[in-house]
Amino acid sequence: MAGCGDFQKVQKSSDVNLKLTKANEYYDKKQYQRANELYGSLLGVMKNTRNYEQLYYRYSYSYFYMKDYLEASYHFKNFVDYFPNSKDVEECEYMHGVCLYKYSPKYSLDQTNTIKAEEALQSFINMHPKSKYVSEANGYVGQCDVKLETKASDAAKLYFNISQYKAASIAYRSVMHTFPDSKYNDYYLFMTIKSLYKFAVASIPAKQEERYANTISAYQEMKDAYPHSTYLADAETYYSLADNNVKKLRNEHK
Repeated sequence: MAGCGDFQKVQKSSDVNLKLTKANEYYDKKQYQRANELYGSLLGVMKNTRNYEQLYYRYSYSYFYMKDYLEASYHFKNFVDYFPNSKDVEECEYMHGVCLYKYSPKYSLDQTNTIKAEEALQSFINMHPKSKYVSEANGYVGQCDVKLETKASDAAKLYFNISQYKAASIAYRSVMHTFPDSKYNDYYLFMTIKSLYKFAVASIPAKQEERYANTISAYQEMKDAYPHSTYLADAETYYSLADNNVKKLRNEHK
């Protein structure tokens, strides 16, 4: 109670130096909520003073330590804009991207903020290729990619599960195009083949030969690109079925 009373007295005080001293004490003691409130009350009166840069630096971090990542990202970005010549500008630019990453939701939700985080972190890497933060930044970019790839592959899987096979084949192709270095691209190509085959089966007779041919073409692509894939044997099954159906259709037209 006494501590709460002391804090309220400091809050109400008009002594700027006292507020700054106490804000720094709270910050050093990891009482970030109190530090944040006092720093916030000082922003207007301390702007353009010699203490403003350090105040704003700690103010930004106080949001980060309180896990208010959206506010933290905003203020780290402001720090970069306000103090472009600061020794801490590189760190704050990096932290802006980190906060956006931490604010991004799990992969099943809208990934707009994940995309923003990846763009900010990749921009940092491009601007500061020799920074000590580059390795960590690359790690976060990789994690963003995992989220985005999982989101995209789940969408393709959903199309397949609800028998929207044409949409599934397009979606799996899109995942491969967007994430060309994915370790799952042989699986995505296999699912493309499977989707194309099922799409051909469900098609009207006049369209079947062309669509079975697309299945065969996709299989040949997989055989060339991923000759050692664990999915190749299953893909060959769909190739054989498609090839046999093409021959059958051609015989019927003779």
